[in-house]
Amino acid sequence: MKKKYLFSLIALSVASACQAAPYTEPLGPSQMDMGGVGLLQTPTARMARDGEFSLNYRDNNQYRFWSANIQLFPWLESTVRYTDVRTRLYSNDPNFSGGQTYKDKGIDFKLRLWEEGYYLPEVSVGIRDFGGTGLFDSEFVAASKAWGPFDFSVGLGWGYLGTRGNVKNPFCEASDKFCHRDNSHNTAGSFNTGDFFHGPSAIFGGVEYQTPWQPLRLKLEYEGNNYQDDFAGDLKQNTPVNVGAIYRVADWADVNLSYERGNTLMFGVTLRTNFNDLTQKHLDSEKPAYQPNEQSDMLQHQVVAQQLEDLNSNAGYTAPHIQVKGNTMYMTGQQDKYRDGTEGVDRANRILVNNLPANINTLKVTETRLHMPMVTTKTDVKSLQNTLSGYPLGHEQPLIQRRTEPDVPERAEQGYYIDRSRLELGWSPVLNQSVGGPESFYMYQLGVEGTANYWMTNHWVTSGSVFGNIINNYNKFNFTNPPSDSHLPRVRTRIREYVGNDVYISNLQTAYISGLGDGWYGQLYGGYLEMMYGGVGGEVLYRPLDANWAVGVDGNYVKQRDWNDMMQFADYSVATGNLTGYWQPSFMNGVLVKASVGRYLAKDKGVTFDVSRRFDSGITAGAFATFTNVSKEEYGEGSFTKGFYLSIPLDLLTVTPNRTRAQLNWIPLTRDGGQMVGRKFYLYGLTDERSPALN
Repeated sequence: MKKKYLFSLIALSVASACQAAPYTEPLGPSQMDMGGVGLLQTPTARMARDGEFSLNYRDNNQYRFWSANIQLFPWLESTVRYTDVRTRLYSNDPNFSGGQTYKDKGIDFKLRLWEEGYYLPEVSVGIRDFGGTGLFDSEFVAASKAWGPFDFSVGLGWGYLGTRGNVKNPFCEASDKFCHRDNSHNTAGSFNTGDFFHGPSAIFGGVEYQTPWQPLRLKLEYEGNNYQDDFAGDLKQNTPVNVGAIYRVADWADVNLSYERGNTLMFGVTLRTNFNDLTQKHLDSEKPAYQPNEQSDMLQHQVVAQQLEDLNSNAGYTAPHIQVKGNTMYMTGQQDKYRDGTEGVDRANRILVNNLPANINTLKVTETRLHMPMVTTKTDVKSLQNTLSGYPLGHEQPLIQRRTEPDVPERAEQGYYIDRSRLELGWSPVLNQSVGGPESFYMYQLGVEGTANYWMTNHWVTSGSVFGNIINNYNKFNFTNPPSDSHLPRVRTRIREYVGNDVYISNLQTAYISGLGDGWYGQLYGGYLEMMYGGVGGEVLYRPLDANWAVGVDGNYVKQRDWNDMMQFADYSVATGNLTGYWQPSFMNGVLVKASVGRYLAKDKGVTFDVSRRFDSGITAGAFATFTNVSKEEYGEGSFTKGFYLSIPLDLLTVTPNRTRAQLNWIPLTRDGGQMVGRKFYLYGLTDERSPALN
């Protein structure tokens, strides 16, 4: 009897151990066929690591799936997908789209309701094809529970995931309208909310097994889709059970192979990275060592000359200016090297404190942007000296330092500076692109843009940019007539006609930009503001120091540039502008929420929402949507303007630190509603140093 209890105790211990620890070190959740964490055709409740970004490709006889998946938060996953329907042409007119097969775009979201506990499974709810044509639209609730090397999942699906209808839709108990689903009214780009959780529903589920050989995982699933009336045609399903394997080739790549529906092979590849983990080791000079060399009460010319040189080369300040007034030494300059402003301030303080006049007890380092003072870091000299020399063990004290409103004396007793060149020249590669068009799935224009800025005063600048084409395939573009389903002025849909020019002036303007005091900033500008529009305008921004909010307003009167001769103007003109609020929620690190209300280029009125998150690496991922008073019928295909973007700090790719960034935009469909005019300078971006959470 005692042996029986002993064996039971051992069995319980083994079971608990299996539940608490994986069989081998886990590789993390994997991507499913359509993108997003899951098995093969079915999703699970699992989430990838916070910040994970995956590019996925899957291929079978009927479909090709291209998708990008990002774990925006630990509890929110999003997927953007293009589907190539290999059995259908884009259109019935070969002169219009040639032999290109049909392309469908979709947007998916998955939200975790709660994490897995000892007894409770992890549970998530998701929406598939939220912003697409509805070809694959689905809703689901899924639960996942790990047991040793096995990860079990079960879910309830509607729409594409629930066509088998093996269980009654539970929402039918609340209302009969939930028993029917009608996708006939769906249009490309619209948010299809009217049929959420409607129609037949089905149970699906499966298991992912981590084999003892760590790179290999196996998958088995039962799906709720019976493939009746599938858009690709009559897809025979011999069995609802699918099997597959995933092999980890490297930390950044998976290869997938599966056998689905009992008759179809699916092959795929996943490339991944994590936006929180990306770092780059830079070739950079060491921080100045603390080697105090006390000076007299007066600044010494040779000493200050070396300090100015070090402030530029070591601390990254362009046109540094050193001044002394009373017992305070002031340093002013524009930080052009380090994204983390505290790195520049730390280096500047070390450079200054090593050769400090005897009577100085305070250092004030002021960061500027385009000659506008942004923020001053005030440091107590004695505290800094003690910190750099080191406190006795157990007697450490915090550095006495704080950020204040900019403090730059108009007049000082002594001062030296390195003058900034009035002429600034530069160049950068430019990629214009269009995805999902009828003539070609991917159309592009690669070129180079040269820029010049000439500062006539500290606040008045004239700037210009010239674009030169290197290579493009826009010769395939043949759709030059106005979209038949839109009744708006063509304020943006001539984009392909503009980029058909091999050389053009993309920007030529003059601007007056200045800090107005007490957190206020303003600019006035005029000229060719962007590739498609020229005119005059102004912007005012109020941004309190270290506040998590700001508010700005801009107004513009612009005319459309002639796409056939871009030095001339077309007949169309409009007054446009926006009132914009900015908010960085303190409870969501790195998140910026923007809302703009105003009048757009097509003379429509509405609001634009923009939500972005900055990850630990500095990469920012964001999405925007604009809703105006234009009806769906007037707007045409797409229903409203929306898009996604990635902003990437280039010091992740370079061997030296720098502050430059590159932006990748993805707009599913360029339309004329909800469009803003562009301009060279944006005050909110110019005042990043005033943010409470800079990286």
